[in-house]
Amino acid sequence: MSDWWNGPGEPLTVCGPGTIVQVGAIVPEAGNLVVARLDGAKMTDADHVFYEFSDALLFPGYFGWNWDALSDCLRDLNWLPADSYLIVVERAPLLMSTSPDERQTLFRVLSRAVRTWASPLGRPDGKGVPFKVLLLCDRDDEAVEMKREIVSLSL
Repeated sequence: MSDWWNGPGEPLTVCGPGTIVQVGAIVPEAGNLVVARLDGAKMTDADHVFYEFSDALLFPGYFGWNWDALSDCLRDLNWLPADSYLIVVERAPLLMSTSPDERQTLFRVLSRAVRTWASPLGRPDGKGVPFKVLLLCDRDDEAVEMKREIVSLSL
């Protein structure tokens, strides 16, 4: 995680308790940082995912409460300007626990947002904006399984 903010890295980063994360590695050196801290235990289905993201990132009133709308808002965030964004999901294995198929949709939406923000296309300074997603697991075996699931999606 030494150059986590500026390196290409994985679209979604999974950490278990055995992973040592240096604060300096996940906080950019300078600039305006927006951090959204979410709890996977509160996001067991799509409706709760939409609510938690909307609440944490102050989505506008026109948010459509569906996967396309979540994707659009995560790739825009013009109402919440920043130099970098960090989404931290605690208890990530509980995400979408009542609908595992939709969890894959969520991971794809998050991955797409990471790639969109990283692209320099259309940016005035010709540089991408760091947008990182950190999925925290309470146990190392959960982290290993979640990493496997994400890799199998070929994000």
